[in-house]
Amino acid sequence: MKILVCISSVPDTTAKINFTSDGKEFDKNGVQFVINPHDEFSLTRAVELQETQGATVTILTVGDASVEPVMRKALAIGANDGIRVDADARDDFFVATQIAKAAKEGGYDFILTGKESIDYNGGAVPGLVAGLLNYAFVNGAIGIDLEGNTAKVTREIDGGKEKSTVALPAVIAGQKGLVDEASLRIPNMRGIMQARTKQINVVAAEETTSKITVVGYQKPASRGNVTLVDKDNVAELVRLLHEEAKAI
Repeated sequence: MKILVCISSVPDTTAKINFTSDGKEFDKNGVQFVINPHDEFSLTRAVELQETQGATVTILTVGDASVEPVMRKALAIGANDGIRVDADARDDFFVATQIAKAAKEGGYDFILTGKESIDYNGGAVPGLVAGLLNYAFVNGAIGIDLEGNTAKVTREIDGGKEKSTVALPAVIAGQKGLVDEASLRIPNMRGIMQARTKQINVVAAEETTSKITVVGYQKPASRGNVTLVDKDNVAELVRLLHEEAKAI
């Protein structure tokens, strides 16, 4: 069983986000990067399958050399090796093209991703990969069990859960709940030392036409001052909601 886990390097959720002076690029200066949280759930599930079913786990990231510390952390968690596509992850279609190429060449039994990255929140990559490969696709998985050449997948839907069985190879996008948060792997010293010797294969990107042109980024407007109203002054509250907030 060969599993490909797609990893995004994203800003830590506590990072202060800024853009370049022209507003067209994200300013990475001083920003700490981490494994995309949704991807981390998928990676942990893949490592569990490695331990119980003898699967091999390969991670894949699209990015320049700056993403390798995040990849090393994923290797320390338990992945066997890694692939880094040496290119900027400039849009969803470009990233999906790189993943599809690696998946086809590597002959992986199934591909695990997170349902979206927490930086751009596009959520398009997993479905695009499945479409490019003509594989079955399940999004938002909160449970994966393998039986032979099939995967039994549970995902959340509005008002309940959906259980499905898909033939491998397939693309499955995980999210919070795929494993218990308490089960998320934290690299130990042995894992960190082993990760130093695990191989990261750097490959050239597949050329493709970009589907998106970035016009610019804009930070949301800062919040205004807070007006405190005495709990007994209902008339003043109604006036503020009507005249200033225009809420009623």
